[in-house]
Amino acid sequence: MALVAEGHVLVEDVPGVGKTQLAKSLARSIDGAFNRIQFTPDLLPSDVTGVSVWDRNRSEFEFKPGPIFANIVVGDEINRASPKTQSALLEAMEERQVTSDGMTRELGIPFMVVATQNPLEHEGTYPLPEAQLDRFMMRVVIGYPSRQKELEMMDTHGVRSTFLDLEPVATTGEIGEMISIARGVSVSQSVKTYIVDLVEGTRNHTDILLGASPRSALFLQRLSRARAAAQGREYVTPDDIKALAGPVLEHRMSLRPEAQMRGETLTEIIEEVMNRLRVPGTTSRLAT
Repeated sequence: MALVAEGHVLVEDVPGVGKTQLAKSLARSIDGAFNRIQFTPDLLPSDVTGVSVWDRNRSEFEFKPGPIFANIVVGDEINRASPKTQSALLEAMEERQVTSDGMTRELGIPFMVVATQNPLEHEGTYPLPEAQLDRFMMRVVIGYPSRQKELEMMDTHGVRSTFLDLEPVATTGEIGEMISIARGVSVSQSVKTYIVDLVEGTRNHTDILLGASPRSALFLQRLSRARAAAQGREYVTPDDIKALAGPVLEHRMSLRPEAQMRGETLTEIIEEVMNRLRVPGTTSRLAT
């Protein structure tokens, strides 16, 4: 949905649960340009965006595009790079362009960054700047597989690679058409008000140190349009907002220390805020 909503995805979890494989599988399912960036502490911003190299034959500088110039960019272990290199993604993610040596170059359509990161308590990681976190439309937490799934993994590991069996299921042109359809999905004024009330509720909650940003409201609207289109609807419902609120809002919010000590979670607080809101078109405070 994030691809159709023209957003970027942050996949976060402990090592070994398949974050990179998930990101690569998504990229392989699209018939477009795909690049992978392995973030390390010594990676430079120019290693991401590109660099101008002197061409002796033509006596001029020639721009060599970096791996950011692709339809799907997988940023593996993004929080292992320095903040300076992480920030090199900001312009590309927000404005879908790269400025180098005073020249701005547009990125293609579709364009999506799928970044993976390990939790901050693991050694050798750097916290993502708030400005960059806010540019990810949603965060996905994979979690550990079930016992049955883990047994199935052991049966197939080293025998065959299901990743190599993946074939593209959509072209970049088809994705562009899906994006146009999603843009045309209607969002009523009452649903827009519901989104704003939800975002404001996170800022005013006594246990929240940093609430959701105005950008999160825009992203929630765009992603809900994509969800409605995927379900064959031409309009957004409050249930779309309720289903997407957690993945869109949580990584933008911070708990107060005293709330953390009490064991409060952002998931519970978002649920609490939604339960206080009146659902558009009903007399209930809960979405169906």
